[in-house]
Amino acid sequence: MRRLIAAIAVLGLALPTQAAVASSNGMQTTHTHSYTASDDVIANPERGFYHHTETHYYADGSGYTPLDATTLRNFRTQEDITQILRVFYLEKFAGQDVLDKAYLDKVRADFRTIRAAGVKAIVRFAYALPGDGWPPPTPYGDAPLPRVLKHIKQLTPILRENSDVIELVQEGFIGLWGEGYYTDYFSDPTDPSIVTDQNWADRKAVTDALLRALPRDRMIQVRTPYMKQRTYGVPTGTAGGLDAAHAYDGSPVARIGHHNDCFLASPDDFGTYLSDPIELDKDFVAQDSKYLPQGGETCAVNSPRSDWPSASEEMARMHFSFLNTDYNHDVLNTWGSEITTAKKQLGYRFSLVKGTFSGSARPRGNVSVNLDIRNSGWAAPFNPRKVELVFQGAKHSYKVTLPVDPRRWAPGTTTSLALQVRAPAVPGHYRLLLNVSDGAPRLQGNPAYSIQFANTGTWQPATGYNDLGQVVTVK
Repeated sequence: MRRLIAAIAVLGLALPTQAAVASSNGMQTTHTHSYTASDDVIANPERGFYHHTETHYYADGSGYTPLDATTLRNFRTQEDITQILRVFYLEKFAGQDVLDKAYLDKVRADFRTIRAAGVKAIVRFAYALPGDGWPPPTPYGDAPLPRVLKHIKQLTPILRENSDVIELVQEGFIGLWGEGYYTDYFSDPTDPSIVTDQNWADRKAVTDALLRALPRDRMIQVRTPYMKQRTYGVPTGTAGGLDAAHAYDGSPVARIGHHNDCFLASPDDFGTYLSDPIELDKDFVAQDSKYLPQGGETCAVNSPRSDWPSASEEMARMHFSFLNTDYNHDVLNTWGSEITTAKKQLGYRFSLVKGTFSGSARPRGNVSVNLDIRNSGWAAPFNPRKVELVFQGAKHSYKVTLPVDPRRWAPGTTTSLALQVRAPAVPGHYRLLLNVSDGAPRLQGNPAYSIQFANTGTWQPATGYNDLGQVVTVK
């Protein structure tokens, strides 16, 4: 025991008190640790506020504004923002089938910049912004179905090779801003509320093509709940939402979430919710977003609904993972200091609560790991994650992949893990750490894409690991 205490002191860990020693069984002692929660805003991936960025490509090849790596890094270091919305406007190509190489090279360069900066992108492609006046004048300027499908096919290699830094893709392509309403081809241009059966079939063709373009574990978002309901034949209300049994199974309904870009603006969020009563669509999204991405932006002050008490309640109900920090400031400014609360609560917020571990083990012997993890955020992660227990030694570290899925660590709940893992084969003293890395192998060694738990004194920024405060002696 004296040798173990000396080893713990060398590794710089706090000594467990006598109260922390839970039980002793032969040579193996277990230690229980309680962790202190942090109140800090944490720059974790795929959650929180995002910055809106967009670029254009006009008929003469002008208009493209490339991303800047320093700006993106500053989002993280100065604002704790780890994601951007990147809207690629395709003005030049609304009237032609082929995306030229110069344009595709620019898009690829943007993704290299995103990767170098250690952030992720919510991606959308669109053809047009509105002209002067309101309602917007026709023609709107988007593209017909055959051309859209050809463009998606040409973009597919770029989307696939960069899917690790693509958080998700918003359906886009159809209508002004890529939001699916003011469109020349997918509804009646003179009355966009008139959408024929053929229009719906065409819209489904776009959605299906985009799902095929992405890896099976990547999700998309549509602008209104009815777009998903009508296209894939699911009812509104809680019963129509995705359930736990079908979550992450790769089917279309398990890959289509929602973005609400007029959040809080009116009782139906300017046409976002179409059910009668409106609560049915809200119930649908509340159920769907347990397992699917939900986010968007505010667009108009609508007190008291857009005030913080109502807004925060609804973001919790709808499991919001992200929100635009750039729009609408008139709404966001009414939240005052509660903006900091939103920075903490958007998406997941994991913290270690309590852990009980074996103090020693034989080489390749069993190590008991019992860990309570709290998710105090408004949502769970929606993309795959790899979870590893790391045995960190003075010279070598060993990793054991754990059979757990953080996407199932629901908001407002505490998940208890009870595991037996193999100790390293090499004797020594090993610090125990938890690594919740990105699911993409290409990003798994990059701490910018690992999840930092909301605790004090546990984060290793150089590795992206969370220190569990326990040393295991293998002998």
